[in-house]
Amino acid sequence: MDDIVIAAIHKWPNVPAVYGWLALDVRGDWYLRDEVVQAHAPFPQLKGSRIEHRRLIEFIGRNYLADERGAWFFQNGPQRVFVELEAAPLVAGVERRGDAFLLTSHIGQAPGNTLGRPDACLLDEAGRLFVATAAGLALVRSTDMLTAADGLELGAWPPVQEVRFADLAARFGHQLQPAPVNPAPA
Repeated sequence: MDDIVIAAIHKWPNVPAVYGWLALDVRGDWYLRDEVVQAHAPFPQLKGSRIEHRRLIEFIGRNYLADERGAWFFQNGPQRVFVELEAAPLVAGVERRGDAFLLTSHIGQAPGNTLGRPDACLLDEAGRLFVATAAGLALVRSTDMLTAADGLELGAWPPVQEVRFADLAARFGHQLQPAPVNPAPA
């Protein structure tokens, strides 16, 4: 987490969290979802405005974490901005280097952004490949599926297990649509 963010948390410790304003899609792109977008349709049916500013994307990535409930958030200064996930908390690219197949995270964490060798490879009913890593569950980008298939065929990763998408969040402890712990009465 950035030092400036840690300082802001200490300066303003009780800033309320926000929900529904930030989302992550299956390509690893971040989306802002203002009140108008939220009122018209849920994510990912209506995504909102794609964030394209490189430094903002990097800032989000450096300050992207999960709480004890498995709800992923962006720590924006003193405020937690909880993230709606289309499929998984991480999105992975796959790169082949010789006999090695490296997983790289969409958040670009230092040092490097490799996720290491997956502990498990899971294929859902829609044909999407998920990898369980020490950092969390990651969806392999569709554009990297051929490289991932090569890694699987060559035995560089564990064999694929079939899984239902609906079971992944409970199995790996993340929330697709975080909600306040004690929502205010309507």
